[in-house]
Amino acid sequence: MSKPIKVVAVTGSTFRPSRTLVLTQAIVAELAQHLPIHSHLIELGDIARSVGGALSRKELPETVEHELRAIENADLLVVATPVYRGTYPGQFKHLFDLIDQNALIDTPVLLAATGGSERHALVLDHQLRPLFSFFQSLTLPIGVYASEADFDNYQISSDALKARIRLAAERAAPLFTGTAADLLKIA
Repeated sequence: MSKPIKVVAVTGSTFRPSRTLVLTQAIVAELAQHLPIHSHLIELGDIARSVGGALSRKELPETVEHELRAIENADLLVVATPVYRGTYPGQFKHLFDLIDQNALIDTPVLLAATGGSERHALVLDHQLRPLFSFFQSLTLPIGVYASEADFDNYQISSDALKARIRLAAERAAPLFTGTAADLLKIA
């Protein structure tokens, strides 16, 4: 395949440094080892104030509208969020409330999350999968969850997490080869 895949990565953290951002970047880097990609990173922290103050897309500045269009036109979304009180943050959800409900139909989504401990790992299946099911997206079966123990000084230190990232990218790659390449968006 010669045409790069448009990978849009959304990180739901509003803080820096951020383990969620580190995880997102690691996933995108691993995808680049398996696929020709053009990646675009959207950090919620950069647009949170504009997103939070808008009740509709008409109220957003052009810079945020540009980010929403990037999400809607992605060939592959990587969506990573920190876990707060058992779920994703409200600002993260509001960002996706502003996405056209038909724009992500059949868009593959690689789900990822970070939390303080392993007890939040089910956020992938109990919170994120239902959100993207609403959009009729194709949530990939292998998600990536990382706990605080998987990092040392905001760097991934866990071999098990590195292996999970590699597995998620390896399993995503076949979607964009052969006839599965029809998933690329024409727009």
